[in-house]
Amino acid sequence: MILAGDLGGTHTRLAIFPPAPDTEAVASAHFASADYPDFAALLDAFRTRHPGLALTHCALAVAGPVLDGRCHATNLPWYLDTREIARALDLAPGAVALLNDVEAAALGLPVVPAERFAMLQRGAPGARGNQALIAPGTGLGEAILYWDGTRHHAFATEGGHCDFAPRDELEAALLHHAARRFPAHVSVERLISGPGIALIHEFLCTRSGDHAAWTPPSGADANAAISARALAREDPLCAQALALYATLLGAEAGNLALKAMAVGGVIIAGGIAPKIFPVLSDGVLLENFLAKGRFRELLQQIPLRVCLDECAPLLGALRRAREMP
Repeated sequence: MILAGDLGGTHTRLAIFPPAPDTEAVASAHFASADYPDFAALLDAFRTRHPGLALTHCALAVAGPVLDGRCHATNLPWYLDTREIARALDLAPGAVALLNDVEAAALGLPVVPAERFAMLQRGAPGARGNQALIAPGTGLGEAILYWDGTRHHAFATEGGHCDFAPRDELEAALLHHAARRFPAHVSVERLISGPGIALIHEFLCTRSGDHAAWTPPSGADANAAISARALAREDPLCAQALALYATLLGAEAGNLALKAMAVGGVIIAGGIAPKIFPVLSDGVLLENFLAKGRFRELLQQIPLRVCLDECAPLLGALRRAREMP
């Protein structure tokens, strides 16, 4: 049996799969990542729920840079090491793999059913070549799928931690607002992520000068609350926040498309996109994806899709495990 996992900054999902070829888990569990001081404690909780498992391999997708089988999770106080995980599971060190969560999502995309994708732009017929994946969640993941003429090879980047570069007066004011919260560095991830929705809303409330503006209740999931009010059209500032979020996401997706020369397509994935799809599909995101001056025509040839399935990283981890000897 194979243990596959998607270790996100907010949620962790672990699942047990047969060796091949089924992608239906025989057992699975969801956890709130912040409830556990480290991955070892979460793994113990999972094994308590599912005792006596005879594992052969383990592959875990984690939100953070993976180097030499080790990773400090970006948005969690977790340190993961394949050797320690192998000992805990009584597996050989070579039977455990760690991979970046967005790289895992890229690996998992081919097995996501076609009906779980929504097309924002069809692009050129039969487009083939490099692809790119951008995945906002607790953070912002970016990956590239290099096309060798026969197949794609996924590799992770840390592009979400590049500088946020404003394009107009409003975005410049947003940068200054964010810099008061993060004086050392305002990355793209600070704005194009779950927490970024709340930060954008806070900025718009401050800018409006409306002291009676609605703010998320203390202790509530601010990002979810703002999104819900925006989608229900209950609050103009919430709607503006989500529209600005879609604007920034479209611009960054266009940046990534150019950097990767992703003529084979760009996929927007992650946990947020399916929840706010009505905003992503209303044209604002696409217009900002295309707004690259002389390269607009090139970008019009690139297919742009949204993955509505959040299981891609887990399926990618499963794929990696099945490729291991």
